[in-house]
Amino acid sequence: MGPHILKTDSVHLEFDGRKILQDIYIDCRQGEVVGLLGRNGCGKSSLLRIMFGSLKPSYKHISINDIPILKGYHKGRIAYLPQHTYLPQNIKLKNLAQPIIDPQFWADFSNHPIYQKYYDQKADQLSGGELRQLETLMCIYSRADFILLDEPFTHVSPIQTEMFKEIIGRCAKIKGIIVTDHQYYNILDVADRIILIADGSTKPINNSDDLVRYGYINHVI
Repeated sequence: MGPHILKTDSVHLEFDGRKILQDIYIDCRQGEVVGLLGRNGCGKSSLLRIMFGSLKPSYKHISINDIPILKGYHKGRIAYLPQHTYLPQNIKLKNLAQPIIDPQFWADFSNHPIYQKYYDQKADQLSGGELRQLETLMCIYSRADFILLDEPFTHVSPIQTEMFKEIIGRCAKIKGIIVTDHQYYNILDVADRIILIADGSTKPINNSDDLVRYGYINHVI
């Protein structure tokens, strides 16, 4: 069987009568990284939450291999890194990690310095930056077929950004990964394809000139 494909189509989302998302199509197959760009408030995080199943729009059609799914997290098919802390605070990290991490990547994850340092502690004992780093690692290395990353490069050091990009590339050999960040140059660096949300709809981006044409950036860097 070939790689699985996650498709999201016909999403309609309104807040207080204002249309946020109205003409959406995005797909991602195992073996690729799809970058999702858009200005602040355009609905990037909302779209990821809809794909994960934690936000219910007025309409959506989400499928894996053309089989509709309601909530990806129910069967562990989709993992989502939100912008806020998500790990329970009062359970030791080693007890949280073992069920979550893909066995194929357990050695990589468990040998990482941040896990080696804190595996016997609880999430509330880590600083905000350390916890963000660990949560990002746990999401990327998780058992899910599809990984949704909301701003993994924000609030981390350039060294950590390069580390995450390398890990994303390695895990994308067998997983589908959708990643968004306002540091768009990091998205351009790590993604195989780029999708832009503008005016509530998705637009495939073929080159940096398209980002200028749709008003996302002023000029090509």
